[in-house]
Amino acid sequence: MGLKTATFGRDRLEKLRNSGMVSKSRMKLWIIRATTSILLWTCLVQLTALSETWGPRVLKGWPSCFSHESAALRVQPLPELPVRVLPPKRVYKNNGYLMVSCNGGLNQMRAAICDMVAIARYLNVTLIVPELDKTSFWNDPSEFQDIFDVDHFITSLRDEVRILKELPPRVKRRVELGLIYTMPPVSWSDISYYHNQVLPLIQKYKVVHLNRTDARLANNGQPLEIQRLRCRVNFSALRFTPQIEELGRKVIKILRQNGPFLVLHLRYEMDIYAYPWWKEKIIDSDLKRKDGLCPLTPEETALTLRALDIDRNIQIYIAAGEIYGGERRLSSLSASYPNLVRKETLLESSDLRFFQNHSSQMAALDYLVSLESDIFVPTYDGNMAKVVEGHRRYLKYKKTVLLDRKLLVDLIDQYNSGSMNWDEFSGAVKDAHSERMGNPTKRLVIPDRPKEEDYFYANPQECLQLPLDEVESLRNII
Repeated sequence: MGLKTATFGRDRLEKLRNSGMVSKSRMKLWIIRATTSILLWTCLVQLTALSETWGPRVLKGWPSCFSHESAALRVQPLPELPVRVLPPKRVYKNNGYLMVSCNGGLNQMRAAICDMVAIARYLNVTLIVPELDKTSFWNDPSEFQDIFDVDHFITSLRDEVRILKELPPRVKRRVELGLIYTMPPVSWSDISYYHNQVLPLIQKYKVVHLNRTDARLANNGQPLEIQRLRCRVNFSALRFTPQIEELGRKVIKILRQNGPFLVLHLRYEMDIYAYPWWKEKIIDSDLKRKDGLCPLTPEETALTLRALDIDRNIQIYIAAGEIYGGERRLSSLSASYPNLVRKETLLESSDLRFFQNHSSQMAALDYLVSLESDIFVPTYDGNMAKVVEGHRRYLKYKKTVLLDRKLLVDLIDQYNSGSMNWDEFSGAVKDAHSERMGNPTKRLVIPDRPKEEDYFYANPQECLQLPLDEVESLRNII
């Protein structure tokens, strides 16, 4: 009995000891929880107080509520980019796929792309991102996406036409099997030609490939919505890549730091003179020059700029490729205008290393600088001259000197022969060009002679801010 009592007493004592240890453990746990709660409550109070001063930044940028030093070390949140609102997709029955291979230089291809978008829209087909010319004189391997912002091109036009980067796999297999129709469309065609001749081929073959695109849509007589879509593509959808745009802004900034500047599109390049297969078989150069069909030489250009009273000290940015004859042919121009610059002289070689041997990308830089210049002077009415002229008209008629070459070469010859003195020569040049400064005007229409009439992209009058009836009214008042 005594043994049992002793055993029972020891057991109870052990239980009491164990219960005491449990109580101590529970007490410690309670103290930890209480301390944590107090600390959390303190943080919450501080955060609430700070939020009245700093607003929502507390929740975004303050990592600690215990010290101001830690707040100073916080990482600032990145600024939120504006949400880009895309136009709604246009829903239409797809009649097939249109593939196009552009030919020519950058600006010839640029105009062609605008035409092809308008044609695809009119035919209710899907356009595949155009292929650029890689085999002509320029020999530029650039793809569309190397020059233009392809994603912007596709998405910005989605309310008009469906554009894909490549054919869907099923259709692509058909093309690989030869189930495709390839053709060059007729030059200067009316949009009805594409509806009557090309659309049935697309519906039959599912895919039609247009292997030439230069001047394949008429300048005039097209529906207003077609003309305006051509403008929309040109002035909005065809945006250069961010890399090209950034470098263009850099060149413009450098020029602006030194005052106003004139861009001279000196079309006196190697491709005009050094490649005889581009010429007519028999050519009378004197006759061509007198008819105004040749670019002005650098020497003729210098005389013309002086006659127009262009400030000798103005910066002249030469927008051109390699000049025929090199620096030697520029000597008279640089003597008259010593502030001649080019992208190669304004930028570091490292800036241009990715653009070398890519003439279309280099031409894109010249295009951007030409748009922003105070004065634009082309010495020949080639594709760049015409497209830039039209774009500058769209930008509220920025000053563009449209040289009358036929008249100029006659005046220059008279001056050089001594039959005119300088004042007579200069006065005649200024009088001849007083209304040739990119002013509002109507396109010249010559039925059945589209090559001789005004080019749509040089004067897209359907898209310009000033209505033509107001232009005529202003002229009558003046």
